[in-house]
Amino acid sequence: MPAPAARARRPPPGSSPPVVPDRVLSARIRFIRLLFVLVLLGVAARLVDVQVFASSRYRAQGRAQLSQLISIPALRGGIYDRDGRVLALSVPTKTVIADDFQVAHPFTEAAQLAPMLGVPVAVLATELHRPSGYVALVRDVPTAEATRVADANLPGLTLVDDSHRVVPNGLLAAPVLGAVAASGSGSSGLEYEYQRALAGRSGGETLLESPLGVALPQSPVTGVRPAEPGTGLELTLDEPLQYETEQALAAQITATHALSGTAVVMDVRTGQIVSMANLVQRTTAGTGATPATSTGVAEAPSNLAVTQLYEPGSVFKLVTFSAAIEDGVISPSTVFSVPDHITLDGSMFHDAEPHATEQLSATQILSQSSNIGTSEIASDLGEQRLLAQVQQLGFGRYTGLRFPGESPGLLVSAAQWEPTDLVSLPIGQVDAVNAQQVLDMYNAVANGGVMVQPSLVRATVAGNGRTEAPAPAPGRRVMSATTAAELSAMLQQVVANGTGTGAMVPGYTVAGKTGTAQIPQVGKDQYIQGAYMASFVGFAPADHPVLSAIVVLDRPTPIFGGTVAAPVFSQIMGAALHRYGIPTTPGAPTQGAPQGTTAASQTQDIT
Repeated sequence: MPAPAARARRPPPGSSPPVVPDRVLSARIRFIRLLFVLVLLGVAARLVDVQVFASSRYRAQGRAQLSQLISIPALRGGIYDRDGRVLALSVPTKTVIADDFQVAHPFTEAAQLAPMLGVPVAVLATELHRPSGYVALVRDVPTAEATRVADANLPGLTLVDDSHRVVPNGLLAAPVLGAVAASGSGSSGLEYEYQRALAGRSGGETLLESPLGVALPQSPVTGVRPAEPGTGLELTLDEPLQYETEQALAAQITATHALSGTAVVMDVRTGQIVSMANLVQRTTAGTGATPATSTGVAEAPSNLAVTQLYEPGSVFKLVTFSAAIEDGVISPSTVFSVPDHITLDGSMFHDAEPHATEQLSATQILSQSSNIGTSEIASDLGEQRLLAQVQQLGFGRYTGLRFPGESPGLLVSAAQWEPTDLVSLPIGQVDAVNAQQVLDMYNAVANGGVMVQPSLVRATVAGNGRTEAPAPAPGRRVMSATTAAELSAMLQQVVANGTGTGAMVPGYTVAGKTGTAQIPQVGKDQYIQGAYMASFVGFAPADHPVLSAIVVLDRPTPIFGGTVAAPVFSQIMGAALHRYGIPTTPGAPTQGAPQGTTAASQTQDIT
């Protein structure tokens, strides 16, 4: 048998461990030395990188931890009327900031500041005691008072650039100009629409301060970027005429207890709006059809001329007459047999006053504002032609003013057409439009058939005073010059012996149309009993038109446009024509309609 394998013997207890050879020990030491060398080389490389190659980056990061960017607000651009009169302007001011941690004697400093800032000592002392480190003591401090505060050199106080929006004429044209919020940005109207241009661009500067917010002594101001002032606006509005327009409108709102009123005057050729008034009656009670008790007239919360939709009534009849004349369906002398009422699809339509069947020319139908005569002309045109003419004359689209909150209107479409719309639409009781759209339509007649885009901004004003006018929008022909001339002659008869005699301007011929429209109930297929929108729109001098205008009153008493709106048109248009030195018209009446009387004694328009 093979001998058993020998077993390894363990060293007896207490014996010494085996000795490591010198060559192995030397290898280990060399490895450790190499490792230390590599670590030292890595550290050295990192130091070189930090101290040499990346030093600028780390210095920048260090400065950034101590840098504080201070914004320098830009001065907001001003708004001026067409002759350079100030309508809104930003004035440089200062805001007094207190670091109350640095104020050792609050009451003493408050006593020094009070006469400079016009704030009671007790109020300032309370603010200076507040443990916040940042307290805006007083805002909009005029520069003279701010200089006195700075010269006092009081501990813990800082003056920060600010500005205050000044409106020299109070609330004149406020719905058009708009407002500036506490943040300094435009919140409505043109202030909002042109916010980017008016605001300019803020500047800035960099200061060095400790993590606790204390400025480092002798540290320079770096990274200074001056603020760029905003661009100003030169409007098309004429401040004196705007005042006249608002005064005339306000007086009529008060006299008729109307809830609100709108009046716009526009240059026929250019579309520049020279006055745009929007007023409301302050009320204590009352809704619906009954006018509330009057306690004064105020500026409207928005530009009603473009934001308020209403069914226009008889002023909309121009849609039917313009299409019929343009297509050769009628001429101004075409005669119709006109009863006082008709029945269509179970609904009865009637003229404002009962009358026997009459033989009326198209001109007489327009001047007397006959609903039934207009419906007969509309029947000859048909649904599709009427709908097309509504859009042709600019309804259902924006006016081009790009005004905040503007509505393009609400139009009935072919899919929504009902049989009774063949009568209701031509007399202005279907589509909802705004006043500026109606004025644009009549202005196109005055302008020889060319519709021009209305405008409110005449030019921009740079910080150095240089003005730059925007490129005018191209006109759009909506009817032939012949059609426009025939319509103008027909509209002159409305004022000469029709429903609009109250719009006469002594010394001038006037063309225009009255409107008296029912007001629909919201969410219901019926009208508010006794509630009407009264309006007049036209232009003068009729033979060589220079200015066009519209006046709209919401729920006046009496209700007729010829009675309440036409006289306001007469007053405003007369003031405008005289202001711009427009020559009188040879042979025109030298007196207007007797005060308080219009064609109401003969006939009235009501739809």
